[in-house]
Amino acid sequence: MHRVGSAGNNANSNRPRKEKRLRYVLSDTDDAKHCAGINCLAVLKSSFSDGCNYLFTGSRDGTLKRWVLDDDAATCSATFESHVDWVNDTVIAGDNTLVSCSSDTTLKTWNCLSDGTCTSTLRQHSDYVTCLAAAEKNTNVIASGGLGGEVFVWDIEAAVTPLSKSSDVLEDNCSNSINGSANSLSISSLRTISSSNSIAAQTAQYHGYVPISAKGHKESVYALAINDSGSLLVSGGTEKVVRVWDPRTGSKTMKLRGHTDNIRALLLDSTGRYCLSGSSDSMIRLWDLGQQRCVHSYAVHTDSVWAIASTPTFSHVYSGGRDLSLYLTDLTTRESLLLCTKEHPILQLALHDDSIWVATTDSSVHRWPAEGKNPQKVFQRGGSFLAGNLSFSRARVSVEGSTPAPVYKEPIFTIPGTPAIVQHEILNNRRHVLTKDTAGSVKLWEITKGVVIEDYGRVSFDEKKEQLFEMVSIPAWFTVDTRLGSLSVHLDTPQCFSAEMYSADLNVTGKPEDDKVNLARETLKGLLAHWMTKRRQRLGSQASVNGDVLSGKDITTKSLTHSRIEVDVNAENDSMVYPSFEFPTVSPPSIITEGSQGGPWRKKITELDGTEDEKDFPGWVLDCVLSNKLPPRENTKCSFYLHPCEGSAVQILTQGKLSAPRILRIHKVVNYVVEKLDKPSDNANTDGTFSPGLGGRLQHLAVADGSFRSGLKPWQKPRPSVEILCNNQVLSPDMSLATVRAYVWKKPEDLVLNYRVIQGR
Repeated sequence: MHRVGSAGNNANSNRPRKEKRLRYVLSDTDDAKHCAGINCLAVLKSSFSDGCNYLFTGSRDGTLKRWVLDDDAATCSATFESHVDWVNDTVIAGDNTLVSCSSDTTLKTWNCLSDGTCTSTLRQHSDYVTCLAAAEKNTNVIASGGLGGEVFVWDIEAAVTPLSKSSDVLEDNCSNSINGSANSLSISSLRTISSSNSIAAQTAQYHGYVPISAKGHKESVYALAINDSGSLLVSGGTEKVVRVWDPRTGSKTMKLRGHTDNIRALLLDSTGRYCLSGSSDSMIRLWDLGQQRCVHSYAVHTDSVWAIASTPTFSHVYSGGRDLSLYLTDLTTRESLLLCTKEHPILQLALHDDSIWVATTDSSVHRWPAEGKNPQKVFQRGGSFLAGNLSFSRARVSVEGSTPAPVYKEPIFTIPGTPAIVQHEILNNRRHVLTKDTAGSVKLWEITKGVVIEDYGRVSFDEKKEQLFEMVSIPAWFTVDTRLGSLSVHLDTPQCFSAEMYSADLNVTGKPEDDKVNLARETLKGLLAHWMTKRRQRLGSQASVNGDVLSGKDITTKSLTHSRIEVDVNAENDSMVYPSFEFPTVSPPSIITEGSQGGPWRKKITELDGTEDEKDFPGWVLDCVLSNKLPPRENTKCSFYLHPCEGSAVQILTQGKLSAPRILRIHKVVNYVVEKLDKPSDNANTDGTFSPGLGGRLQHLAVADGSFRSGLKPWQKPRPSVEILCNNQVLSPDMSLATVRAYVWKKPEDLVLNYRVIQGR
């Protein structure tokens, strides 16, 4: 798995500073569905304000969604988009504050009833944040845990309150912070424990707030639970022990041993006396914290237990996990029932009155009957079994074939998701990407427009890839991943600026056919077209207030420091977006990037408001889009020799090395040879040295050819009198030098082309 590094993680490093990248995430569906597994759930019961029940879902697609619940339906009413990696857990603090954590190392807070705007970003963890816990009655207290053994206890109200009005660390909105209750932690009561992580310490100092650090875990933390009053915290992870803490001080209270594998789920009763744990050893254990021992163990599952939820009285536990099964177990009598089986591993559960929400590695969420208020009603249906106390007892039963029948066959209803993309292939033309999703559907994307241009349905991915193969060679100017369940396209400078195409090949009208178009530059212009429009409007309104008139050229940015910057003289410094680079506004892509402050962020391109600047965008992106400045590019030229075919009586035109753009077509080399043969007095260099003028002549030679204006390609005219060969293979006129080098020449040495005259026309 890739890791999303913290912003500014280059302290005390002598290595050259790596430029920040820009990613954009593509979507071909509406925004009302998740497109990856659901990691977390939270239910907000109806309040007097609107009388609605809400379900919040956090997904591996990096977003959270709010669903308005009816008896048999759910409607997406908001998408919370700001995390740049998987959302791993979410809790509701107080009446209306949603807190989420992510593999991007941050916690974020949101107003539950807002339109999805992030109110603050908390940066203290140095690695993935995997789990959260909230105190039911002490609404300010939140605990977070993650990889690297870090556990922090937050006073959320204090954490989201800016230190001063000038602080722009937080995307804060103080009116959305939680109202503290009488027994909440006060800032003065927090014992500040300095973190060993320098980035976290800097961030905390910048916020003016440091959470309490519960130190003791040597390995990753995957589960947390806190009692209602916020006076007791339990944690578990890869160390296989349950650790108990006093969250008010961060001090260790006890350590409970018994599990033989990772602890993945924890629950505390309201008093904090009893604790339930679910583990990868397939066991559920009930601990008496007063006696500091395990009082019951339940062998219900045949594989890892990843999610548990209890009835309000803590008398029964619902559990799910890797064995795709949801069980209900009576903690006193040890009776257990298989409620339902799923097609995917269960990741989290949320009890909602007499039903239970089930989240899995699939992008859909299901609501099943649960009889949470009176679970004994389910047992009256029969089919229960007695839970063993050894993990191998259930495994043996499973092998013997006596698996219980599920009580429920179908959920009450399902919130459908979009199938996640699980396979992809970048095609040779470096503009198209072939994908396959979990439903087996194969699609072809054009990444310079962010759209699906062909949906092939359920076909063989490998066969379709072979059918779409093109013998072309274009530099790898972007990379792609599908970690978020959708296509994420990564642009890194200066590599992303290495690919060019002629405007004629992109069907760009209004430009000379031989003008070179930089694919990354035009893609960035297309992505930021809405931002540019908003920015002009803001600058224009500011100028009109001051009585100034701004021209288009005045709208530039202060260029950030670069070692060397060159201006692309072949492209006009304008904001016109060519049709081949127009991104959709119905299902717009999201940008993920970061500037000089605040760390990584994610936002739809249509939601950019024009205020974003170098604090938000990488300097190279602004230089490209606003000032038309591109970094130095390598390997845009191709060196080659041009000799007559062996045994040919054709005159030698040159013995020196020629240089031309990689994208130069062979038909232009043909025209060059024809022109030189028609002008025998134009003797070429014979000293074997590079002739600087030839590259330029090659590049512009075909402009004078009337075939473009006549609507015919040069090679569609009457048969040329000259053929170009490489390795004794006649080359197609539409091949580029780069393609010839990659597929015909296949050697590291400079390319050698041969020419010969064909008798007759």
